[in-house]
Amino acid sequence: MDSTANKNLTINTKTVLIVSLFSIAYLLLSRFLIGYKSDQVTLVLIFNVLFYASAITRKFILGFTIFIVYWVIFDFMKAFPNYNFNTVHIGDLYNLEKHLFGINDNGIRVTPNEYWKLHSKTAIDVITGIFYLCWIPVPLGFAAFLFFKNKRQFLYFSLTFVLVNLLGFVVYYTFPAAPPWYIQYHGFKFTPLTAGNTAGLARFDAYFHAGIFKSIYTKGSNVFAAMPSLHSSYPVIVVYYAIKNRLGWVNIIFATVMVGIWFTAVYASHHYVLDVLAGITCACIGIALFNLLISKIKSLQSFITRYEQVIS
Repeated sequence: MDSTANKNLTINTKTVLIVSLFSIAYLLLSRFLIGYKSDQVTLVLIFNVLFYASAITRKFILGFTIFIVYWVIFDFMKAFPNYNFNTVHIGDLYNLEKHLFGINDNGIRVTPNEYWKLHSKTAIDVITGIFYLCWIPVPLGFAAFLFFKNKRQFLYFSLTFVLVNLLGFVVYYTFPAAPPWYIQYHGFKFTPLTAGNTAGLARFDAYFHAGIFKSIYTKGSNVFAAMPSLHSSYPVIVVYYAIKNRLGWVNIIFATVMVGIWFTAVYASHHYVLDVLAGITCACIGIALFNLLISKIKSLQSFITRYEQVIS
């Protein structure tokens, strides 16, 4: 690390002031936009504790600031519901799903979501629930591994992750879409401010007598953001960078989790097959776009080099 980067990591009046101002500004803006939540205080506490604890934890949390930026943007989306900007697609998406991927069940054509809702099995409920719990821990765990193994690859992975999310957010606002469970519980009529629902994942909660998924989906930013399925995008990014970093047999585990998450998204009625395919496409476009940007834009290359020096 060069002397400038070392200096920037030193705890002094300037850094304390900057961190304090950003922490306070975030809490105030959050309260103004979406109201007070304990998660906001927890995030600020974690950042501050790791920033001041030691040089190593300071570098770690500064590296993961990329993911914090993603989370803040995602959280603030609650203040700007996508259904206020474009018409929500409900029936048309359902009918297209049934037309393209419909299954004949006892003489009746149903969507894959409806088929699995009728033919769910406890064993599948448990396995798919475990897969779906991996959608955030696996990318973050992989990012932590890259942070300690290869800082440059960590930054590439992190920035690709955020880019894919931003592409997904653009689609959320241009093409608001209801998830399959919405029709199962509310029909084809659009009802704003609809609360999140665990749908098929409720069977996992019931089996273990826990409210794991219930606690997750009560915090959803917007239920009309099913297209694309970013749950399906994340493991694609992980698999791409795992292969790129030659992780061997670990790639098989990541690939299994990826396919498991894709299946669960449909099995639990959280996404259509169309949403999953859109998520995969979004990830592929994001990866290709990032590779293009990193090869063409020198200022981006310089930014990554400076960032790498700060966290090394």
